[in-house]
Amino acid sequence: MRGFFTRLIITALGLWAAATIVGGFSIDGVGSLVVAALLLGFVNAVVRPIVFLLTLPLTILTLGLFILVVNGISLALVAWLIPGVTVAGLLAATLASLVVSATSWFASAFVGGSGRIERFRRVEVRGRTLE
Repeated sequence: MRGFFTRLIITALGLWAAATIVGGFSIDGVGSLVVAALLLGFVNAVVRPIVFLLTLPLTILTLGLFILVVNGISLALVAWLIPGVTVAGLLAATLASLVVSATSWFASAFVGGSGRIERFRRVEVRGRTLE
């Protein structure tokens, strides 16, 4: 359960960062932010794989770049369902989803599967030289 809340906070921070950086994307209030983070997790788990399979030929044709548009569609769906979240268009949704993805990727590098913050340890190997 701790991991779920950690991922929820990471997604909410990504949405907040996207609302601050991307001009056509905005979120009104903390309540809308938390609900949007919850709904985005649900959409990414249930709806996004279906849309991905339906657009697989187009994704292969564009060498995977259409996945960015699929992420934007997922975020636009969340904005359509929640009154406090507004998106100006598909380009703004795609840019905002790129910011959310980058934030989540960066934060996931420091958080394990259980939700605990992991530290990178320095490993020393003695008696070996690098050539």
